[in-house]
Order: sequence, then C-alpha cells, then structure tokens
Amino acid sequence: MAPAAAFAASIPGDAVLWDDLVARYAWADADEPGAYTFSVVAGSTEDEVIRAFGGDPSETRRMTFAEAADEQADHLYEDYELLRVVTFGERVVAIEWGYRGSDPEIARRASAGGGEFFSVYRDVNARHQVLHAFDGRVDGMFDPAELEDAAWLDPGPEVPVWAADVSFHMDTLCAESFALMERTMGVAVDPAWIGTSLRTVLLAPADGLLDGA
Repeated sequence: MAPAAAFAASIPGDAVLWDDLVARYAWADADEPGAYTFSVVAGSTEDEVIRAFGGDPSETRRMTFAEAADEQADHLYEDYELLRVVTFGERVVAIEWGYRGSDPEIARRASAGGGEFFSVYRDVNARHQVLHAFDGRVDGMFDPAELEDAAWLDPGPEVPVWAADVSFHMDTLCAESFALMERTMGVAVDPAWIGTSLRTVLLAPADGLLDGA
C-alpha cells in the first residue's frame, strides 16, 4: 500500500474530525492570496525538490509570498517563476504564485524513487486542481469544482480512491483540498508560511523541462 493510502486508512471516519480539519483551512478560500500552488513532497530534500521543479539550489534567497508575487508580476509576460520551499518534519513544502506544482510531469519527477507528492492549485479564474503521485506515477488528478456537477458531465470526472469519500462544496473547495492533502501527507499547511521569508529560487523556463528534456 502506498503511503497516501496507508495514512488515509489510518484516519478515523469521523465527520466532526473532518469538519474541524476543513475549518482549519478557511483562509485558503479567502481572496488573499487569490492564486497559489502548495505542494508537499515526501522522500526528498529541499535541494532535490528545487531541482525537480527546475531550479538551482545554489542560487537561492529569502522572500515572502507577496515579495515573490510582486517580482513575478514585474515579469508578467515572461516565463518567470519563483519557488519557495520550507521543510516540515520529514516533508518539503513548496509554495508558488504559479503553477509548476500542478503539472503532472513535476509530480512524477519529485516523487520518483519511492517518493510521494501532493499539490493543491487555485488560479485567478477559479480553476482548481488536486494532484497526487507516488514513486514517479500520478495516481490521481482532478478539479474538485467539477464534482458538484459530475452527474451532468460526459465523461464524468474520475475521482481517485484516496478522495472518494470527500464531498467538495463550492464555498470550501480549497479548504477541503488542503484538508485532503493533510490527511494524505500528514502535514498541516501553516498559513504563516505565506508571510514568512522562505528559501526562494528562480525556476528555469518551463519549455523543455516539462517535456522531459
């Protein structure tokens, strides 16, 4: 059994516990920040995660989320992506005002060799995504916003087994996504990381990197 499945299986099926977990992430559905990707990686160091995302670990500095977002906005029409990382226990958390962590190729790279990867993505156009990979293989990727209308979609969205028991609601999509990430990966994402200066690196252009070059 993959670590994600094992951890999820160990969580009591208590609705109150789940509701409390979702309530912890109410900040994620607020207007600020309006767009982000949070990724949790198991089985890798910060340097390895940075390389998997396309960065050079020797070229880092410290920035807050707002500082990184402002700098990227200054290069709005360029392929200019900054990645912030922090180690929490045995996991590395990667935080972006961007999208690299939502790409399945990055998930495969970051989880290769027995690792595990989970990301939560939201953009300014209200698109959402939850993504999980284990040992270099993506085993689930979906937009939780589609699930409420799943009965009218053809083909319908495919929901992986590790998310099959979660009911997503439009007002709390992000909170429920983060709760699912914590339940799966065992990491409580701290909103204080948004305003904290974390190790930050400029990523190489996505062209080529995401094609496996």
